[in-house]
Amino acid sequence: MAMTGKCVCGAVSYRIDAQKSEIGACHCSMCRRWSGGVYMGMEVKPDEIIFDGADALTTYTSSPWAERAFCSKCGANMYYRVTAPGPHHGVYHLGAGTLDDHAGLTLSGELYIDIKPDAYSFKGEHHTMTKAQVEAMFADAGG
Repeated sequence: MAMTGKCVCGAVSYRIDAQKSEIGACHCSMCRRWSGGVYMGMEVKPDEIIFDGADALTTYTSSPWAERAFCSKCGANMYYRVTAPGPHHGVYHLGAGTLDDHAGLTLSGELYIDIKPDAYSFKGEHHTMTKAQVEAMFADAGG
């Protein structure tokens, strides 16, 4: 069964042709500014997603290893995509809030855990990475 999602105005929509069950959280300062809080995303490989209305997407190179995309009509944040060479190249991290259905999704991990604001936390055990660990991962990939 395909998973679907869209921006606020519906100009950009997508279909994921793979079953996903996990989302991750990023606490870096850029994701907090971009999302207005913690960024919750779902990892999707480039061959697993089809966009409709992609001409309404605007991308912004936000770091040496990634770009962020938003709908140019309503401004909704759509995804973060890895542009650095290496094993993560081209992988999307779709904003979990853009999904039409969140049933069955669980939190699998948190990035930049060492700079997470004190105002919130997530229950349960899951994978965590510090700022240094995340940035080393992309530095090793040539980013």
